[in-house]
Amino acid sequence: MKTLLRLVGLTRPFAWWMLLAALIGFATIGSGIGLLMTSAWLITRGAMLLPVAALQSGIAGVRIFGASRGFLRYAERLISHNTTFRILTRLRLWFYEAVEPLAPARLAIYRSADLMKRIVDDIQSLENIYARVIAPPVTALMVTALMWVLVGSWSTGAAFGVLVCQLVAGLAVPVVTAILARGTAREIAGLQAEQQLLAVDMVQGLGELRVFGTLDAHLTRMQTTEEKKLGLEKRAAAVEGVQETLSGVAMNAAVVWILWQMLPMVRNGSVSTVTITALIFGVIASFEAFLPLTGSIQHIEADIRAGERLFEIIDTEPEVKVPEHPEPFPGKGSIEARNLRFTYPGSIRPAIEEVTFSVAQGGRVAIVGPSGAGKSTIASLLVRFWNPTGGSLAISGREITDFDPEELRRNIAVVSQRTYLFGQSIRENLLLAAPEASDEVLKKALSAAGLDSLQNRLDDWAGQHGMNLSGGERQRIAIARMILQDAPFIVLDEATANLDAVTEQAVLDTIDHTCEGRTVLAITHRLHRMERFDDIVVLHEGRIVEQGRHEELISRDGFYAGMWRLQHETAV
Repeated sequence: MKTLLRLVGLTRPFAWWMLLAALIGFATIGSGIGLLMTSAWLITRGAMLLPVAALQSGIAGVRIFGASRGFLRYAERLISHNTTFRILTRLRLWFYEAVEPLAPARLAIYRSADLMKRIVDDIQSLENIYARVIAPPVTALMVTALMWVLVGSWSTGAAFGVLVCQLVAGLAVPVVTAILARGTAREIAGLQAEQQLLAVDMVQGLGELRVFGTLDAHLTRMQTTEEKKLGLEKRAAAVEGVQETLSGVAMNAAVVWILWQMLPMVRNGSVSTVTITALIFGVIASFEAFLPLTGSIQHIEADIRAGERLFEIIDTEPEVKVPEHPEPFPGKGSIEARNLRFTYPGSIRPAIEEVTFSVAQGGRVAIVGPSGAGKSTIASLLVRFWNPTGGSLAISGREITDFDPEELRRNIAVVSQRTYLFGQSIRENLLLAAPEASDEVLKKALSAAGLDSLQNRLDDWAGQHGMNLSGGERQRIAIARMILQDAPFIVLDEATANLDAVTEQAVLDTIDHTCEGRTVLAITHRLHRMERFDDIVVLHEGRIVEQGRHEELISRDGFYAGMWRLQHETAV
């Protein structure tokens, strides 16, 4: 219930719109009631062979109620859908604004397909909050009040019986069907999430599934999941059929009750047959308001499940927070780490421990070591994807936690081994670094990055994950982004890890040229052209084991020298 109240609270800014839509929905059903009652009156009176003049009021009523019903139905749909889309827009903006500070640290534990399910499907399902959860009960209450007044003006006993039948249709039947369908919506949502996970694994891992001969098993798992979902959907459809049957029984019971209560009144002449016929048709029409209530109960379960999945993320405390009074970021400066420590959440082994180094303004320092040594963790701490668990990490003497994270990241250009290119044009991928850049500026950046061949192909589609480009071209586009960002600090995180030797040499030449005069921190496990660095920090199992210039480290014949010989002897 707490989750439902929180979700309903998000719709509060649109309360007046929702009330207006509910009133128009009530007027729509009221027009339907009026249409059937005047039609019944007109047909009954016409059967008495009365002159046309005596039927004019009934004819006018049919026309008015018939026309107004169509107009009001359109207005109700227009306002309710407009309100629903406004609510949906608010929910999406609310979710994105809440999730953005959590990335990437707090979202790393979720699989991408699961996140996509929450961001798209779970939010989309919340459109039912108004249209199928809030509005139907409000409309049903107003219709109940209308029929109490309408029937009660002729017979209190008949009105009481109609009220009981409406309560059965509006409360008892939904509760019974909810019990029969308990857990169905939740299980369907879970299976849909699993389907998306399996589909993403299928698309992205198709090659591996074929190579290891597990494609058929994966397809069988997908088919089993689909069969389970179909079984639950059939169960939900059967329950819906039961609901319609029980609602029909309640409606017929109301008709029988009216006849039982009012036929004696017809016999003694206090009520005419025309009146009782009109009332019966009005009661039948009123049950239209109670049909959606079962769906409301069922949607509540699905909405609560979707809300729980969303709040599970939203309620997470951000790893990185904006300081109350952020320090202005210096235009240039140095990088200093002193006794830096960090342990990933859930891990007992520190990723880095007691790491100390410095990069002077305009200097170049390399952090090297085998995979898993903690090199990339330092890059993540520098751009504040995570906060250090101990020690100090500062820029120009100021702790990085004193800066606004967004301002910090705008001034640190990162070229990583996993250059992500969006499924857009080359131009749009470059504009991420400089949204206002002209085509001329983009072409100059491509030329500086050694991509003259792409200068006249800005509108070419890069492909999903940049698959229309070679690995070297993707890395060079990352360098072009770095040039466009024009940041005073550069972080190279395994920038050439996935390139062949020839392409790597060309990319390194480009990096050396474009990083001239900037403060550079290079992270790598491939020891090529290390003599160009002012200092080299050697990490192993999260700790510094050696530190110095290339020639000095080679002469020591220690850990670094062993790495260098192993790589170069293998290359030879």
